[in-house]
Amino acid sequence: MTDGVRFGDDSTAELTGMDAGMAKRCYYEVLGVERTAHESELKAAFRKLAMKWHPDRNPGDKNSEVRFKEINEAYEILKDPDKRAAYDRFGHAAFEHAGPGAAGGFGDVASAFADIFDDLFGMGGGRRGRGGGRERGADLRYNMEITLEEAYCGKNAQVRIPTSVTCEACSGSGAKAGTRPKPCPTCGGQGRIRHAQGFFTLERTCPACQGRGQVIDNPCPSCSGSGRVTRERTLSVNIPAGVEDGTRIRLAGEGEAGVRGGPAGDLYIFLAISAHPFFQREGADLHCRVPISMVLAALGGEIEVPTIDGNHSRVKVPESSQSGRRFRLQGKGMPALRSKQFGDMYIQVLVETPQKLSKRQRELLAEFERLSSQETQPETAGFFGRVKEFLSRSGAA
Repeated sequence: MTDGVRFGDDSTAELTGMDAGMAKRCYYEVLGVERTAHESELKAAFRKLAMKWHPDRNPGDKNSEVRFKEINEAYEILKDPDKRAAYDRFGHAAFEHAGPGAAGGFGDVASAFADIFDDLFGMGGGRRGRGGGRERGADLRYNMEITLEEAYCGKNAQVRIPTSVTCEACSGSGAKAGTRPKPCPTCGGQGRIRHAQGFFTLERTCPACQGRGQVIDNPCPSCSGSGRVTRERTLSVNIPAGVEDGTRIRLAGEGEAGVRGGPAGDLYIFLAISAHPFFQREGADLHCRVPISMVLAALGGEIEVPTIDGNHSRVKVPESSQSGRRFRLQGKGMPALRSKQFGDMYIQVLVETPQKLSKRQRELLAEFERLSSQETQPETAGFFGRVKEFLSRSGAA
């Protein structure tokens, strides 16, 4: 079983309650626009709704917080040409397997503040870099479930991840073949504009290049000027022996491609180990509960138990063994991660009471009970002896 989701730029958080507990609405429906809406229409709809549902304007209203996050999430996807194209084709499923969208709890709320304040007051905190429009790609998360046996042996797994990759047609520049981006004439390639207002100097994101510092006169037709396209990639992941539930494996540079040739993000593989029918794990140790018959517990004998390496071991059960007694098999547990040492395996026997007895079996057990003494059942005799003594002292006997 596998599952994936795109991170925010540096986040490794889990899905939020809103995403996990609610069915997602269509992003166009959330913003109240048609599927053919232009970027300016999306922006206008977002501004109107964001101002209406902003938590600061609706203090204490939990519904406003949920609506604000939903609106911001929809805008974050639809304003990006690559993400919008993926959404138009695959819907929300495009972002459910490490897709290039990060819908699902990682909406960058800070970007909503930046867009609102930048548009309304011209002083928002622009998020784009000044390095020639080169933006680092987002990190990706991929959830993978493995068996306990696979955690014991380690494995090499293949994962398929739809993500943004560098556009081959323009080599990531975003410009049509034979051309190249040029410095923005409005900001001189800085990505930001300053102007004096009284005693203050205000700085805001350049509206001409959106903070990239470059403009493209002839966008690449393959990627629409973003420098990246959506593709499905197959990657090989080496899972070392001894990994535990929740282990995170980082594949540097295998995340989402950067904008206009920027560095790629990282891919994080989060491992979950499925429940095992026999073993429970505690660190490097394994525990196994084995039912045995009343006769075997009383007379003693041997039992055969499975081991995680696919073999089996024989365990000697001494006579008069009580239910819950544990036996240790040294070195039969899990390997310690990046070590040659192994944990132990603990066998706990549980004495099973016979069921659906025949008439003869009942007669034999009744005879056995008549012949029993304090020596054969010392715990029972001792307990009820103490009960009798307690009742006699309290006068209840």
